[in-house]
Amino acid sequence: MEIFGRPLPAMLSQLLLGLVNGSFYAILSLGLAVIFGLLNVINFAHGALFMLGAVLAWMGMEYLGVNYWLMLLLSPLIVGALGILIERVFLRHIYKLDHLYGLLLTLGITLVIEGVLRSFYGVSGLPYSPPDALAGATNLGFMVLPNYRAWVVVASLAVCFATWYVIERTKLGAYLRAGTENPRLVEAFGVNVPLMVTLTYGFGVALAAFAGVLAAPVIQVSPLMGQHLIIVVFAVVVIGGMGSIMGSILTGLGLGVIEGFTKVFYPEASSTVVFVIMAIVLVVRPAGLFGKEK
Repeated sequence: MEIFGRPLPAMLSQLLLGLVNGSFYAILSLGLAVIFGLLNVINFAHGALFMLGAVLAWMGMEYLGVNYWLMLLLSPLIVGALGILIERVFLRHIYKLDHLYGLLLTLGITLVIEGVLRSFYGVSGLPYSPPDALAGATNLGFMVLPNYRAWVVVASLAVCFATWYVIERTKLGAYLRAGTENPRLVEAFGVNVPLMVTLTYGFGVALAAFAGVLAAPVIQVSPLMGQHLIIVVFAVVVIGGMGSIMGSILTGLGLGVIEGFTKVFYPEASSTVVFVIMAIVLVVRPAGLFGKEK
């Protein structure tokens, strides 16, 4: 059976592979959306912190013999703690300034993190094997799906929608949203808004590190692994709408699938299709598909 002149198995295969890439886009853009939506900071260091999560997982395995499952917990906690330090020392001084200052500051942090790790490990890829429990693959009839890639999709979706639920459907999320709109009013109810902001940034970058650990067995671990991906993820956030939690999740998954289908019909355009869509969306709806028009 064929669809638009392409075999159905090939289409289904690209759908699933697109969901894997889309899962990385979704969880990374979610972290960016949380930070921008609640702190109003364009966090260009997100790609470097994604990479740092993967490198820490590799270091845990290589030097300490720590397994994948433990690093899936420890790496986001360590990077989240680093994010708290970054917010306390640097970011809190620029909240009232133009977005450009935050962008330049986090770009500088990116260059420092990448430069330090490049001096130790160079730019060649570091191998990271998937855990034994997720080794092998499952024959779906139309394709053989590696078990680890299926886990990536499930874990990413679970974290993404849990984050959305907390922010949009709980009392804590209500405090977070209110704190960005009227911090003085929220402080009047006894809420420590500066601490809440700090923990929010820490959580946002912890999401990036979590994605990094998930990506380590899929993408070779390298100090430069976040550079290309973060550009695509920024495009995803712009298309979904800056600060839109659900928009980031749905757009990330959707663009991953579109990118996968593009590889079937016109492979040469697969690396640019996301940016073409971004340009169209910015012309038609500058606030993004799920963003709020001002």
